[in-house]
Amino acid sequence: MNDQRISAPYATTRSPLSRRTLLKGVGVGLSLPLLESMLPNFARAATQTPKAPRRFVAFNAPFGFIQSSFFPKLTSTGRDYELSPYLEVLKELRNDFTVFQGLGHPQQNGNCGHSSAYTWLTSARFPGLPGFKNSISIDQVMANAVGGDTRAPYLALTNGGFSGQSLAWNATGVNIPAEKSPARLFQQLFLDGTPEEMAEQTKSLARGKSILDAVGMQAGRLSNELGKRDQEKLDEYFTSVRSLEKRMQSSKAWSQIPKPKVPVKPLKDVSDLDDLIGRTRLMNELIFLAIQTDSTRVATYNLGCVNVPVVDGVSEPHHGLSHHGKQDEKLAQLKLVEMAELEAFKDFLLRLKNTQEGGISLLEQTAVLIGSNLGNANAHDYVNLPLLVAGGGFKHGQHLAFDPNNNTRLANLFVSLAQHMGVETDTFGSSNSAGVKGFEAV
Repeated sequence: MNDQRISAPYATTRSPLSRRTLLKGVGVGLSLPLLESMLPNFARAATQTPKAPRRFVAFNAPFGFIQSSFFPKLTSTGRDYELSPYLEVLKELRNDFTVFQGLGHPQQNGNCGHSSAYTWLTSARFPGLPGFKNSISIDQVMANAVGGDTRAPYLALTNGGFSGQSLAWNATGVNIPAEKSPARLFQQLFLDGTPEEMAEQTKSLARGKSILDAVGMQAGRLSNELGKRDQEKLDEYFTSVRSLEKRMQSSKAWSQIPKPKVPVKPLKDVSDLDDLIGRTRLMNELIFLAIQTDSTRVATYNLGCVNVPVVDGVSEPHHGLSHHGKQDEKLAQLKLVEMAELEAFKDFLLRLKNTQEGGISLLEQTAVLIGSNLGNANAHDYVNLPLLVAGGGFKHGQHLAFDPNNNTRLANLFVSLAQHMGVETDTFGSSNSAGVKGFEAV
């Protein structure tokens, strides 16, 4: 008989804490992360380790990434590949991601140069042309399988702007409306009460008052009843909530501060909407919290576009930079924008990696797809898409390269990602194989 000791909060005689437990106070409720004490007693007694759920997050940069800066050399493949300039940003995560070269969807020529954004997660052909009807996106296939276990079956998010719709399409090929307000999403996911009570709490946030102040007494009582590991996890979660609240408050405060003068021609409609990186980081905070609390297991985020990105050294519109015509000055500015995007992704991935759930990192349980629907954005080319997958329990640390002109089906990769989420399928969209050669689960 296993004589492993179980601390008092996990004793088999103790009723498990409800998975839907909220901390309530002053008319609001705050969701909790998955704690060991939420497991059934027999499961805790047997392993003391919760079985963490699988998640999926997809980020699309609709203006692409400069291929020569994103991809490693075709002669440098496998696990000993030389990092490209862009992947140098992610070097501390090298063993946590796989970079793909030579993947794409067939027959993506559509009604405009950016129409392949409609089908990045669906693989439907000829987007936007007469008679076109989109199909279900891979995130919705996943959400249909696991969404019933969480408060939000999925998150369909966007930064707004041109190509600012969501990446998600339902089973009838209709685009799912996107959410672009982190503040509204925070309220939907983490506040509970009457509309009047939630509105008052939102005002409190604007004044710098934390939700944790409202639920403080109950939080203290709960913490005293938890084991050491759950206490540590709860403290980590509360730190994340406070960090997000401060970021939201700071974002609103900055919108009231006049911008400094810069030596460029006056631009129309320059506002905080141009802070592509700041808005992305804020939305990443929301996605992280939603995953950490198991409020959702599926999220997609369209970075959209802005006019002139608020990035040091950038003075020209983002769309114009993406059509650089190989001009050195435009390429230099575009690289600054794309490097900043990758820095934001790096911090998101590190946040997942450094957060434990059931003894393993959130990154191990979360497959994160980062890429674009455009290969060479300068020419609106939709082949050889810049793509990487991080986390999710796959064998990473490699560069998988296929024919950059006669592409391997991207939908084949989607099959592997769906299987990661527990979807029993060998096909999706335009796939012609159940997976991509060399990309395997651990």
